[in-house]
Parts: sequence; C-alpha cells; structure tokens
Amino acid sequence: MMTVAGVVEAVGAALLQVVVAAKPAEVRDVALAELDDASTGQSGDLVLGAGIATPDQALAVIERCAETGAGGLVLKPPLASHPDVTSAAAERDLTLVELQRHGSWAQLVWLLRGVIDRAAAPGSPETGTPGVYDELFALADATAAIVDAPVTIEDAQSRVLAYSSRQDRTDPARVSTIVGRRVPGDVIAHFRSRGVFRKLAKGSELVFVPQGPNGTLPRLVIPIRAGGELLGSIWAVVEGPVPDGRLRDLQGAASVLALHLLRLRVQADVARRVSADRLRAALRAPGRLGREELGLPTGPWRVVALEAHGGTAGMVHTLALWESITRRHGWRQPLIADVGDVLFAVVVDEGELPGSWLWMERLIRDIAVHEPGLRAASGSVAADLADLPRSRAEAAELLALHGSARQRSSVLRFEDLWAEVVVHRVVAAVPQDDLLVGGPLPDLVAHDRKHGTNYVATVAAWLEQQGDPNKAARQLHVHPNTLRHRMRRLAEVIQVDLDSPRTRLALQIQLAALRPGA
Repeated sequence: MMTVAGVVEAVGAALLQVVVAAKPAEVRDVALAELDDASTGQSGDLVLGAGIATPDQALAVIERCAETGAGGLVLKPPLASHPDVTSAAAERDLTLVELQRHGSWAQLVWLLRGVIDRAAAPGSPETGTPGVYDELFALADATAAIVDAPVTIEDAQSRVLAYSSRQDRTDPARVSTIVGRRVPGDVIAHFRSRGVFRKLAKGSELVFVPQGPNGTLPRLVIPIRAGGELLGSIWAVVEGPVPDGRLRDLQGAASVLALHLLRLRVQADVARRVSADRLRAALRAPGRLGREELGLPTGPWRVVALEAHGGTAGMVHTLALWESITRRHGWRQPLIADVGDVLFAVVVDEGELPGSWLWMERLIRDIAVHEPGLRAASGSVAADLADLPRSRAEAAELLALHGSARQRSSVLRFEDLWAEVVVHRVVAAVPQDDLLVGGPLPDLVAHDRKHGTNYVATVAAWLEQQGDPNKAARQLHVHPNTLRHRMRRLAEVIQVDLDSPRTRLALQIQLAALRPGA
C-alpha cells in the first residue's frame, strides 16, 4: 500500500514535506481541487490545491476532502502553514502536505503520476521503467545538438544513465565511461584534482575543464539540480569555450533533465519500498507470493538479523547504511527489510557469491574489525518460503541473546548456539519465582549473600565443565585445590546429588533463570 507519507518520502524533501500528519491513508490517484465542485477527490485520492488562493477556500476544500475520504491535500505556502488550515486538517484527520515554493504543480503532477503508477506495477528497483531511459537518451541527443558535441548524462555517483548517439569526438576516458557505464576511477581522480566535483557539489554554475593528460579532451560540465540538491550532471566533450547563447540553452536542458532524474529516483525508491514491504510480509508469515514475486534467488536461504545501532529511531538510517554497504561489496539488489525493531537480510545458504551466507559472514567479520561491537545472527536454513518466518524468529532471538552466548564472535549461527536458545525459551516461559521454588540453589544464594561466599558461582562452573576440577578452576580463576575445598564446604551447607543427570539439568535451568544476563 502506498501511503501519503510514502509518496512524500518518495518524491523527496526538495519538493514535499508533511505539515499535518494524520492516520496512514492509501493513495491510489491524484486529483485537482475544484472550487466550484460539490465534491473534491475520491477515497484514496491525493488532492492538489493548485487553484486555492485563500484560507477560506482551503478550509472548504479540507471539508470536502474529509467527506469524500481523500487521502491527503497538498497546498503551497503560506496556506499550508496557516493556523486555521492546519487546525482544520488536524481536526478532520487529513494529512496536509506542503509543496515548496519553487515547485510547480505541473512538475508535481508528473512526478506523482510516476510514483503511483510505479507502486501499482513495480519493476526492477535498479532500473526503473524503460520509458524513462528512452527519454533520457533522446534528451542526450537533444543536448548534444545544442552544444554541438557528444554528451553523457550521469547521476550524482558518476554512473552513466544515457549518452548521445553522436560520439564522433571522443577520448579513451569517454570510451571507458560508456562501455563500463561508470566513470573509471583514474578519470574521476583526474577531474577531482581539478576541483570539478567540488564545484558541482557547491553551485549551479557550468564548469569548463581544460584538456588534460593522456589525450583527455576538454569537458563542459553542467550540474543537474532540483531544490538545491545535486541529482547528476551533463558532460560534453567540447573543443573550447561555448558561446553564451548555447550555455543558456544548456541550462534549460538541465532543468528538463532534473525532472527526469527525479522521476527515475522516485520510481526506484517506490520499487524498493514495494519490494521491502513484500519481503517484510514474507518474513512475518507465509504468504501467497512466490519466489519470483519476492525477488528471491533459488533457495535454500537463511535469514540474518543485523544489529541496528540507534534502535527504532535510527532504523531508516541503518537500513540505508546496510543497503549501501552490501551494494558496495557486490550485492546488486540486497534483500533487506526491517520487522519491528530488527533489521533482517535474506541470503542464499549455498555458494560464496554476493548475497550468500558465506559472503555475508565474511563481510560482517571484516566490518567488525573496525566496529568491535557489531553482531549479526543467522537463523537455521529455510528450505522453502514457509520456513522464512521461523528462520527470522531464530535469528532475532539469537541476536538478542548474543550478550549471554558463550560464543563472543561477531557472527552467530543458530546451529552453533541452539542450546542457548532452548534454555532461554524454557526460562522465558516460566516465571523466575516458579523455577526457584525448590532445590538447594535458593539456600546457596542466601548463604552467599549472608557470608560473602561464592558457592553459586562454584556450582555453575562445576556444572558447565562437567565436573572437571581443573577446567572449573580455570573458569573461576582459582587453584584446583581451592575449588575442591569449596565443593567440600558446599556439601556441608546443602544436600544435593550432583551425580544425578536430572538434578544437574534442573540446577542449570535454575542458574540460567537466576542469571539471565550471564
């Protein structure tokens, strides 16, 4: 379901921001507010107040939106922040959104239509719709005609999105860029040394780069911006300075390209959000969607719980961070989603390629070298889609237990620590007072508190080391003779048959309940 908040997030803060947040409402279409119409919008419509000029008109439209069940209303400042308008929207539980002053209604309609259509029929989150790329290539040809030079259109990460059909004047750097669809590292270093990227990041002025070494021809670089945000750039291989008239035309072309890059980013964001929603649902409970619809490779799989620094407040940032990390290390379409306050990745159990369990394990260990507190926990193997919720629950439980797990590794695997989980489930299922209702342990606890002895820790070490005095002594950092002496004195305080397997099991469960964080 695409909500008003989701639409605003997809379009971005450069154009939209929520002024009054109401209950989540689905957006299925876009409608214009008609001042002379008795009804404004339908259920699921995001209403655009393009013709609203006064607070009274805004109040009337808000009333009609509430009556028809519209999803939300978009206004421009200062109406969007007028006290009477915001109060009326809040009273009627209607989401009120502000379109920034520099944004045009035509631009917004175009972007919103792309968002809603994309949500209804999502495709690859990496590519967007083919139509957008066709338009970018056509715009590249048009821009090349303006400047009379071959051009490429790149995003903010120097990835080539489109290039003109005319590439008659070129150099090795341009060939490598077009073939690899990304600017080579040495070429980026050359332009960075000339301050090109610094100038692009700070301003909207065109940048001329003189001829460089190794046959690198001059470049004219035109930033593509929207709302102050750098979306990409146009790179033209020119022979020299470009006339002022053509420069003005190029800036106009950059404005048109900004809309296309916004639309491309919006479509990719929406597709990723839809994909994450589907994966989140599959991790919660078995659904009707198949493997292909979920975007999963052939199984079996594992669900991996990733430690999220900052808790739920930082979940959006943590999700973006993990997506960036995994992509940078080769996982082109990471399968990552949050369920509750835990972040999960679904990886293939077999193989060593990006997106596999062995690859993820190596990645976590490498990151943990610089982040010693980092933890990731894997559930057991999920042979089919119905097993994903179980693997997710195991991973989350194991991650929560990592502080008490005997294994202090950055990577925890359910198969290695299943015993910890079993004991935890038993302890969690029964109140502590009920588990400590009998046996010698309560008396030992009381004796330790009264006399300052360490009998409880001694029994725990003896049980964990299966009665081996040397190993138990090392665990307690005492001499084996000291441990033997404690065990003899302990027998004078309580009566317990430590030769009984059932007694030992009961004592270990009680100790786990007594010291859940140990």
